[in-house]
Amino acid sequence: MFPGMNNRQLKKAMKKMGIKEQSVEDAVAVIIRTKKEDIIIRNPEVSKVNMMGTWTYQVSGEEKRRPIEPEKPEFSEEDIETVMDQAGCSKEKAASALEESEGDLALAILSLKEE
Repeated sequence: MFPGMNNRQLKKAMKKMGIKEQSVEDAVAVIIRTKKEDIIIRNPEVSKVNMMGTWTYQVSGEEKRRPIEPEKPEFSEEDIETVMDQAGCSKEKAASALEESEGDLALAILSLKEE
């Protein structure tokens, strides 16, 4: 990390600066989820460092990537009817607005009223 410093000196310097380091034992996998994919780190070596009250994690291991399947929002017939009544629209438009708003009734109604 710092040229010319051995591990003992480095730990002493970190202690003086209030930096605490811990190893996370028994970690099996670390999953980082993005909008498009999961990044899976298998057999990870995980260290966590506390610097001035903030924890930072350092992870190394075998990386694998997996695309995320988009989830369809769940809403009921009652939700569709509520949107239809409030926005004064057809069942198809209400269902479409609910899908676009990811099941948020208020947002679906507002989007239809703005049309």
